[in-house]
Amino acid sequence: MSFTLHGLGVSGGIAIGYAQLMSHATLEVAHLTIAPRMVEKEVARLKAAVAAVHAELEELREETASAAPELQAFVDIHALLLADPELAEVPLEIIRERRCNAEWAMVQQMESLVAQFDAIDDPYLRERRADVRQVVERVIKELMGRPGRAAMKSAKGVREEDQIIVAHDLSPADVITFKEHRFASFITDVGGATSHTAILSRSMAIPAIVGLRDARSAIRDNELVIIDGTRGVVIVNPDPRVLEEYRLRKSEREIERSKLKRLKTAESETLDGVKIELLANIELPEDVEAAMEAGAQGVGLFRTEFLFLNRGDMPDEDEQFEAYRKVVKGMEGRPVTIRTFDLGADKALDTSRHSTNPALGRRAIRLSLSEPKMFQVQLRALLRASRYGRLKILVPMLAHASEIDATLAALAQAKATLREKKIAFDESVPIGGMIEIPAAALAINMFLKRLDFLSIGTNDLIQYTLAIDRADEEVAHLYDPLHPAVTMLMAHTLASGEKAGVPVSVCGELAGDIALTRLLLGMGLRQFSMHPAQILEVKQRVLKSDVSELTPQVRRMLRLEEPGKIREALDRLNAPPASD
Repeated sequence: MSFTLHGLGVSGGIAIGYAQLMSHATLEVAHLTIAPRMVEKEVARLKAAVAAVHAELEELREETASAAPELQAFVDIHALLLADPELAEVPLEIIRERRCNAEWAMVQQMESLVAQFDAIDDPYLRERRADVRQVVERVIKELMGRPGRAAMKSAKGVREEDQIIVAHDLSPADVITFKEHRFASFITDVGGATSHTAILSRSMAIPAIVGLRDARSAIRDNELVIIDGTRGVVIVNPDPRVLEEYRLRKSEREIERSKLKRLKTAESETLDGVKIELLANIELPEDVEAAMEAGAQGVGLFRTEFLFLNRGDMPDEDEQFEAYRKVVKGMEGRPVTIRTFDLGADKALDTSRHSTNPALGRRAIRLSLSEPKMFQVQLRALLRASRYGRLKILVPMLAHASEIDATLAALAQAKATLREKKIAFDESVPIGGMIEIPAAALAINMFLKRLDFLSIGTNDLIQYTLAIDRADEEVAHLYDPLHPAVTMLMAHTLASGEKAGVPVSVCGELAGDIALTRLLLGMGLRQFSMHPAQILEVKQRVLKSDVSELTPQVRRMLRLEEPGKIREALDRLNAPPASD
């Protein structure tokens, strides 16, 4: 029988293949009362299991030395969680106090910790509750005599590239293992945009859907499955007509992607001769290769927080300098915009502090300014790298002019230090600001007077404008980039920048969404920054667009308030001209 499941598409495209279910240990353990004389033996049993898992993680860390750094970071998360007294010590106390078995003690503490993570507002931190579950699951497996990684049932006669992995969740160990394979797709019951599955699928450029809830229990091994990663749809046992339609779509998509490669060296210019700059968003120095392969004209956003996340210490000045220099030199003279780290209070080195609402708390530039020594290290590293190419510094989460003034003062101090040491750097390195808080967009003039360029961070701008956490499935349907308030703030920022002669780019998810390319062109956007995999598709849309025709259409569209009429206007905007 054919049926359909819906989830969150985290990596676009179409995959057709056979389901391969991953087995996983159950966390539903029995509650046993043990004799007083056996308590310390049970404590010793748990300590031995934890030590064994520590050894497994250490082995994994060695394996990840050649893998992407973000995958190694997930292993580090698990090691840190396992070493935390909340998991390493509290379960031992539960055993002693309640005279219970080790498995039950671990699960009780896990549920307590997961409840604490559920109460955190920051979406990245809240998703780490999955890491807690996975760490405990590894310990439970060890206690039950079934150590090691989650296993996948073998599939006789099915090629690896035709296998669709169906799992409740993927752990770092699974991620690292699968990195060496070429599966067609991944789908999981849980997860979000920053889950292991999402990161893995995007790095492998294969379709993936997470948050399906019951996929693993609803789908059986070797059932034929269609994955539509763009729409977030899973079709199980499709009827022949649907299967044929998706095979045709998949074939057409592959042909189109092959044709897109021809555009790599093409000039990014509209039909009426308007030049458009297409830049890449990157998270690690290793991403430069993908940016160059896609024909990026530069890096519009280098998220430096990935150098900071999930470490027991802060990378020193030399380590940061080497990372920044590698990116700048790798882009071979193209501009590279590096954002100062965008971390929140709960992700800072000072773990003794706790913010009740990290998204609205001491994060991004607020944190940098409150930790001047740490900020100076990053600024000096950035300045040192500026001599190797066209480096630009971007400041996140601005709301007050005083934040820019303080940042410029900190930068001046960093420059003075380097001059004293006779270390060369670009004296005129451009400084820009992220517009991702409604207050910054509304009071844009105070930033235009102080900065060399601006970048609209649409992900946060939408969330803050609409008061919606897009990682929260209960309100995700309200996350609307076409809400009149959002488009008004973007249009106002772009128009203000043009009037002042200050370049404005968009580096959020909207920049890579081809359904919105013509809207953004008509609003006046001339610099797009996106994931490297999206550049050629956006370039193709740019080449088929006429700004002189789009501009009046978009102006009329921006006056609309009804969602239905806005969508209709967008459809007309994207309708191919007769020449297409």
